[in-house]
Amino acid sequence: MLSAAELAAVYGVRAGTAEARASAADGAGDDVCHFCPPVRRGDQPAWHPPAPGGGAYVSGLRVHNSLTRSKELFVPAQGRRVRWYTCGPTVYDVAHMGHARAYLTFDILRRVLEEELGYEVEYQMNVTDIDDKIILRARRNKLVRDYRAEGRPIADVRADVDAAAAAFDAKLRAKLAQLEAPLPAGASPIEADERLELLQVQRLKLEQWAETEARIAVARAGADAAALIDSALEPLAEALDARLGDSVCDQAVFEEHARRYEADFFEDMAALGVRPPTILTRVTEYVPETVAFIESIIAKGLAYESNGSVYMDIGCLRGAGHDYRKLMPAGADAETTDAQMSEGEGALGGCSSEKRSRNDFALWKASRPGEPSWPSPWGGGRPGWHIECSVMGSATFGKNMDVHAGGADLKFPHHDNELAQSEAYHGCAQWVNYFWHAGHLHIKGLKMSKSLKNFVTIKQALGAHSARQIRLMFLLQPWDKPMQYSDQTIGEARATERKLRDFFGVVKALRRDAWLGRPTAPTPAERALAGKVAAFRRRAREALLDNFNTPQLMAHILALCADVGEHVRATAKEPQSGALVCSDAAVAVTRTLRVLGVAEQDEFGLPLAGGDEGGGGSREAHVTPYADAIVKLRDQLRAHAKASKDGALLALCDGVRDDALVALGVRVEDPTGGEANSSWRLDEPEALARELDERRERQRDKERASLAQALPTKKKELEKARLAAVPPALLFRSDKYAGKFSAFSEEGLPTLDAEGKELSNSARKSCEKEWRQHEAAHKAFLAKPEAYLADLTRAVESLEEQLARLGGAAGRGDSA
Repeated sequence: MLSAAELAAVYGVRAGTAEARASAADGAGDDVCHFCPPVRRGDQPAWHPPAPGGGAYVSGLRVHNSLTRSKELFVPAQGRRVRWYTCGPTVYDVAHMGHARAYLTFDILRRVLEEELGYEVEYQMNVTDIDDKIILRARRNKLVRDYRAEGRPIADVRADVDAAAAAFDAKLRAKLAQLEAPLPAGASPIEADERLELLQVQRLKLEQWAETEARIAVARAGADAAALIDSALEPLAEALDARLGDSVCDQAVFEEHARRYEADFFEDMAALGVRPPTILTRVTEYVPETVAFIESIIAKGLAYESNGSVYMDIGCLRGAGHDYRKLMPAGADAETTDAQMSEGEGALGGCSSEKRSRNDFALWKASRPGEPSWPSPWGGGRPGWHIECSVMGSATFGKNMDVHAGGADLKFPHHDNELAQSEAYHGCAQWVNYFWHAGHLHIKGLKMSKSLKNFVTIKQALGAHSARQIRLMFLLQPWDKPMQYSDQTIGEARATERKLRDFFGVVKALRRDAWLGRPTAPTPAERALAGKVAAFRRRAREALLDNFNTPQLMAHILALCADVGEHVRATAKEPQSGALVCSDAAVAVTRTLRVLGVAEQDEFGLPLAGGDEGGGGSREAHVTPYADAIVKLRDQLRAHAKASKDGALLALCDGVRDDALVALGVRVEDPTGGEANSSWRLDEPEALARELDERRERQRDKERASLAQALPTKKKELEKARLAAVPPALLFRSDKYAGKFSAFSEEGLPTLDAEGKELSNSARKSCEKEWRQHEAAHKAFLAKPEAYLADLTRAVESLEEQLARLGGAAGRGDSA
């Protein structure tokens, strides 16, 4: 916790003094928030550092604030209470790993604030349950369901699909041509970068469309109308919507769609171990408050009505002294680009001619037929995208909050527009003190996105990896930087989990030993390790205080694990067991992992899937005497097998390790150095089986490579032997020389070529030389054992069969 002097050094003013209170730019009451003098970082608008009031608590955390693009001292306005709002999901489809990146990341940060730094976090999340994406998806799903239920003849479905596919293809290609056209003269670098990214995205969409066209062609050739509809869902739904969308007028269609995917989202969050919010708010439950919020902004002259919609007036907002944009600053005359406009107004955005300036954005959108609608002074309509968070966040936290969080893609336009309308409504200069943005999750170079169809759903990810491995993957990356979702990143997480399990296994093995029967006075080596444990505790907190630096923290954890492993190996033959200092290290690591949401044990270790009473502790106590007995007996059998060179018994011991014990969730590791006995620890059977499969596959890869290298050599030897078996008199009549000669001498030498012409001197001499070489090879072949050729043939066939059994390509050729 920082002292008053340290706070003064940071802010240049004593917190809580009259000078600090006088510097507050928003006129907030004493019960809300005080501010220190404003600061500027680069080209960012002025930021007003919050000054702690009575009962101040400052942990020393410095965190990247998107409002300044710098690490700032974190100072909650109300002591230990942290008022945190996070943009929640737009529930129109299943959640994917891009969502996991944001919400699991914020779960980690929240746990650190609560578990490590002692803050009391009031965590609000919204659910966007009415939005253009939800409207379109719910409406189109209903239209496709209705179309399917009509039971149309296959010929009619083919005609409809053909027309829909042609229109869809033309739209995609027209968009590509538009993006490939040269930018206007004087286009900004931002527009150039945006155009390049949009081109990449559009080309990916065309690649995906080509795959869809192939599926449609296959389904079209059949007689199954349902299969054809399934193959062409997107273009068919779009065509049906264009023709019949305005006929969907039952508001329950949209509500049921949103509720379904909302429940699915929170099921995924629970499976990932993400703590639920303390406050959950839905847009549809705050429509009256939204109308009143917008009326207040209009009354201040900062918004206007146009054709039943309401728009924020950016020119008037700036004229009233408000900063816009704060997160992605731009000059007062900067224009919002077409892509930004599309993102801000949604797929069902209003007409740009309704607005006074293209930079203005919708607070309220007039509803058209086929869209849900609520009453308002401006006619039937619905809230704009950005206004929802302003209304719900203000309803909970008022005119100021400590933290607002969301994905990096929300900075502009969503979050900048949120700030604009909220600060217009409250008449303040700073509605949010700290903006935290989680870095994008990329897959194959592009942001993971439903619209790009390049996403991996959370359920798919959890089918391949555990929730702990996914959490570790994010912990190994900076929380506020982009990251790749790839085999490499998840592989690093799995390797980290394995190292942690190995570490805890080593310590548990020490604890199972009769360590109380040994000397307990700390040795110099144990004192040195104890110093490393103490240093780890200090460094772990320092890493978390430095912008939640979990990659650095994980490096500290793994370094301590390695130190303990080295200590155990180096002191294996000493009388002291080292059980106490190593246990202390395990407790320190587990406590840190528990803060991060990785571990749950009261003492130390990682929880086991399906573990009972304390995440597997009682299970281990129950299993220990039996596992000890089995492993001890196996060690004795292995020693006997090695001494007597009994390969069958040794293979049997390996089978016990790799099959029977794996199925029970017992990992056995055989000694690799001077140790006499194997060690064991509990693990998850699925993880053990997966590692065993991977190890066996690596072994098969080696065998495949060896066989693939040996097979061509053996085939060449067989081909050479088959030729040597031919008597010299028949050499030039064999298949090797078929069609080359038409007459031969008694010895079998060619005399005439294929056309009946006498061979030239040089050709005759060449044949004679080859005949003599073959005669020598034939004599050598006759000297071989009678079964020589058959043995070679069987050897080649055996290699081919082994390679085929291992999944390799043998290519029998003419050797069969």
